[in-house]
Amino acid sequence: MEESDNTYVAVTDMISVSVIPFFLEDESEPEEGRYMWGYQIQIENHGDDSVQLERRHWKITDSMGRTQEVHGEGVVGEQPVIEPGDAFEYTSGAPLATPSGFMVGTFEMRKSDGSYFDVNIPAFSLDSPFDIQMIN
Repeated sequence: MEESDNTYVAVTDMISVSVIPFFLEDESEPEEGRYMWGYQIQIENHGDDSVQLERRHWKITDSMGRTQEVHGEGVVGEQPVIEPGDAFEYTSGAPLATPSGFMVGTFEMRKSDGSYFDVNIPAFSLDSPFDIQMIN
């Protein structure tokens, strides 16, 4: 994944999670209150043990402060095993009813010894070109 100005990164227990969000104008319908974002995620294992991504937990908050929580197994239909020195990348998306918001979350990982730990997904901003900021 190529880093850009809007790359968000968090590191937990030698697991790095990088996120690049992008607005999906072609899939959005602002007149109907539907704004779509995509996000590319890269998970890198800098540790000495393989890990498996078991579950995801997202908090998606729109600009009105409404929060939706999403829980599920794996990501994009997979529960990848990430070996030391390797990375896993995927792209997914999320809708909002407002022109801006943010997302944050965790991945539940399982180590090769069967123990579990949470890896932080950095909070990242979702700002569409339809979000008009008014300064007093």
